[in-house]
Amino acid sequence: MATVPRLPPAIEHRFLRFACGLPPRLLRRLFGAPPELDGQRLADDVHALLRIAQLFRGGSLAAKGAPAEVRLERRREARIVAHRPAIPLGRVEDVELPGPAGAIHARLFVPPRPPSSEAPPLLVYYHGGGWVIGDLDTHDDPCRFLADRAGVAVLAIDYRLAPEHPFPAAVEDAEAGYRWARENAGQLGVDPNRIAVGGDSAGANLAAALCLLARDEELPPPAMQLLIYPVTDCAAEAPSRRTFAEGFLLTRGDMDWFEGHYLPPDVDRGDPRVSLLRAPDLGNLPPAYVATAGFDPLRDEGEAFARRLREAGNRIVLRRHPGLVHSYANLTAICPSARAAMLEAAGALRMGLAA
Repeated sequence: MATVPRLPPAIEHRFLRFACGLPPRLLRRLFGAPPELDGQRLADDVHALLRIAQLFRGGSLAAKGAPAEVRLERRREARIVAHRPAIPLGRVEDVELPGPAGAIHARLFVPPRPPSSEAPPLLVYYHGGGWVIGDLDTHDDPCRFLADRAGVAVLAIDYRLAPEHPFPAAVEDAEAGYRWARENAGQLGVDPNRIAVGGDSAGANLAAALCLLARDEELPPPAMQLLIYPVTDCAAEAPSRRTFAEGFLLTRGDMDWFEGHYLPPDVDRGDPRVSLLRAPDLGNLPPAYVATAGFDPLRDEGEAFARRLREAGNRIVLRRHPGLVHSYANLTAICPSARAAMLEAAGALRMGLAA
């Protein structure tokens, strides 16, 4: 399908928000009936978004160029779909913390109205992007959303990216960010006994890997883990990677591109720090809220990981959003269905970190 010329981000944002907010009956008249696959039907607003995105972007994002070029495109897309104006908070502050290879940039989001006079809980957040793309700016919007709706402070960690810094650099930075947050809870103004970890996609992979490392290295464990469509197995291909290989934002080719940059040929893809499903022991881990999207190549491995966590005796909530696609955490300003899913995640976070 031929693409159309790009519009300025602000205009494209208003157009997408208007189009995806139309009543379902009108959306179907304009864009056709949403596809049904594997016993699920794509949400009407998401179907409209995909049809429009195909016109403006076409095909897969990640397979189109060098990492530096794809990072620039990802930042542009993030500006298009983010809230305008940005969700207001009590405070947003860029900070630096020490890491194994030098300073790590991070961003602290403080909720606007603390629910009480007590220090708020903290979510240490790792952004998605296949360990190759994404940064503090691409995920500024979902971090603001969670801080505002869950009433928690959020510390986003700008970990090193591949291929410049392949595995296990991102895992090392994830651990450094969590350690620093625990040691500096007073400086951050948060409750040291209510520190969670979370993320989306590759960031959820890092959050879960951190929980395994904390257990095995006898670090104080996170209070909970918030895992949004996590990557959990790079050593095998779950059925959903084939079923939803094309047409739903994240593609099978994208995952091959991401994993090829993050995991050099000499890396064991079954290493539990990246393929969480390969960990021999998943017991004694923090409670987890695991959310998956029905039309996502990563759906099955995320759900398999949640089932293994439950079988190992951990407290788990697994929630599949059958009509959604990968990246819905970034779409709360555009798609009502994505907003509803992230409101549920914020509610789980609020409950999991309740005093």
